[in-house]
Amino acid sequence: MALRSFYRKNQTEAGLDEAGRGCLAGPVVAAAVILPQNYQHPVLNDSKSLSGILRRKLREDIENDAIAYGVGIVWNEKIDEINILNASFLAMHLALDQIQQHIDFLLIDGNRFTKYKEIPHQCIVKGDGKYLAIAAASVLAKTTRDAIMEDLHQQHPSYQWDQNKGYPTKHHRRAIMDYGITPYHRLSFNLNPQLSLKL
Repeated sequence: MALRSFYRKNQTEAGLDEAGRGCLAGPVVAAAVILPQNYQHPVLNDSKSLSGILRRKLREDIENDAIAYGVGIVWNEKIDEINILNASFLAMHLALDQIQQHIDFLLIDGNRFTKYKEIPHQCIVKGDGKYLAIAAASVLAKTTRDAIMEDLHQQHPSYQWDQNKGYPTKHHRRAIMDYGITPYHRLSFNLNPQLSLKL
C-alpha cells in the first residue's frame, strides 16, 4: 500500500520519528521533516524495512526534496537523567527547534508525545509505514544515528557497534561482560544481569 502524503489537506505538516530507543549505548536521535504537499517517492518507506545502502540514498533524496528538516540528538547521560521516553520527546523537540518554516500540524510516530509549543499533533502507531513525512523522518533519524555509532565503533571496536548499532545483541551483551561498560553506555538500562548488580 502506498504511503499517504498528508494527514490534513492543505496544511504544512511535519512528520517525526526517532531511532535508538531500545539501544544499550549511544544517543537517541529524532528527525522532523516537512515534505511538499502531495509528495511521492517510489521506494520511501519505514526505514527498518530498507537496506542500509537504500537508506543512505533516500537520505540524499529527502534532504534535497524536503521543504525543511531537523535532527535532534540526546546522548546517553541525558537519557539516564530523564529516562528514554522523555529523551525521545526531547530529541523530537530539538529537531523541531531547527525548523524555521511555519508548521500547522505534527505527525508523530508512536502513541505518546509531549506537546511542542502550541502546534496540534497526532500520534500514529506504526506511522512510519503509513505517512511519507514520518517515513522520511525515520530515514533521517536512523541514518544519522547509524553514522554516530559507526564512528563510536572506531573508539570501542570490541562491541561491534558498526554492526549492532548499540542494540542488545548477544555479542554486545557478551562484550559488556568481558570488557565492562564505556562512557557511551546507558547506565539506567539493564546492560547485563550480572553487571547491573555491581552498578
